[in-house]
Amino acid sequence: MPDQLTAAEPHGEERKLVLGIDTCGPMGSVALARLGGDAVEVLGRRELEGRGYSATLVSAVGELLGEAGIRPAQLGAIVVTSGPGSFTGVRVGLSAVKGLAEPSGIPVVAVSRLEVLAHKVGVLSAALDAHRHEVFLRIAERELLSGVGELASFGAPDRIAVCDEAAEAFLRVVWPQTEVLQTAAPTAADAMALALPRIVAGEFEDLALLDGHYLRRSDAEIFGDPAVAARIA
Repeated sequence: MPDQLTAAEPHGEERKLVLGIDTCGPMGSVALARLGGDAVEVLGRRELEGRGYSATLVSAVGELLGEAGIRPAQLGAIVVTSGPGSFTGVRVGLSAVKGLAEPSGIPVVAVSRLEVLAHKVGVLSAALDAHRHEVFLRIAERELLSGVGELASFGAPDRIAVCDEAAEAFLRVVWPQTEVLQTAAPTAADAMALALPRIVAGEFEDLALLDGHYLRRSDAEIFGDPAVAARIA
């Protein structure tokens, strides 16, 4: 039996085939689903190794659609997780989505991985390991990159969702009174559950403006910055 992921009421929206892509984390995924009623019916899914997105993403999508007998032009929408996370992963995912969407005019919804994580657990706040003793943080609908100093200056939420041990350990030190809720990493199917109301409402992206939700500059930008170079010298 296909998985059922509940979401907002689509108000009689016609059932649609939707492709989900998430390449932001250490592991990624693609999923194909049918939207209808108040649920996302997952028809198939593939997990992707994080270090091989550029080599495996397009073939995984092709296999998923082929097994279902579906052509890309039959998709009603594509949902992509646009970050934060790996720069390379985010860029590979967005490039693939644009390549699929543009020829057939398929509408696209982009969602934040932090918002997907929070929605999956049913809380308002979420955090992801950003390495370098920092976390990607969603709190009070604001998303930012935060170190210990910034985190300590915020009002601690009552509950926060995490999916990795590093973020959990970080938060327990700075916000000891906050309930840290550990869950499995968000997937493309989770992203589609979050995006369902936006698809129904027709809230789609302008592909010409669609970019990664990075929250941090790349190493090339950081170390190419004259101000940074001056501090290091």
